[in-house]
Amino acid sequence: MGNGRPPPKISAESWRRQPVESRPGFLIRRVQQVHTALFSQEIGAERITPIMYSVMSALGQNGAMEQTRLARTVAIDKTNLADLLERLRKRGLVARRVPQADRRVRLATLTPAGQALLDAMDEPVARAHARTIAALDPSEQAQFLDFLARIVAASETEADGETAATPAERIGADA
Repeated sequence: MGNGRPPPKISAESWRRQPVESRPGFLIRRVQQVHTALFSQEIGAERITPIMYSVMSALGQNGAMEQTRLARTVAIDKTNLADLLERLRKRGLVARRVPQADRRVRLATLTPAGQALLDAMDEPVARAHARTIAALDPSEQAQFLDFLARIVAASETEADGETAATPAERIGADA
């Protein structure tokens, strides 16, 4: 997967015998479920999902963004992003506009209400992230995040045929 190493060889029969709960995909999905539950607990009644938070964070960090760039930044399909932005717009958290200079482009930006909500979520979201990896000691936490970032970077390099962002560039305050 983009790292120059061949994938490990495993027979279908030995794979089938491997307990489902020990498989990488299963464990990754379970960690996502754990994080989403902790995120929801911490955010409470705000009705913001981790991907909504990521979109709002990207807009908070970058200001107005073209939707294609925003989709790449938060690793979401453009169609799904458009739907998510529309839901945030209806709540008064983001604004969308088409610039006069290029009618093909759609820009998204946080509204003052969106920025205020993002600011209010900083502490609870930080707690959710900390709780997600709290079972690991600090050095293991850093190593775990590095491993995840390396997997993502390798898959992005393979998909794009380009050099992917470094783990440090990919890890941030997003959900």
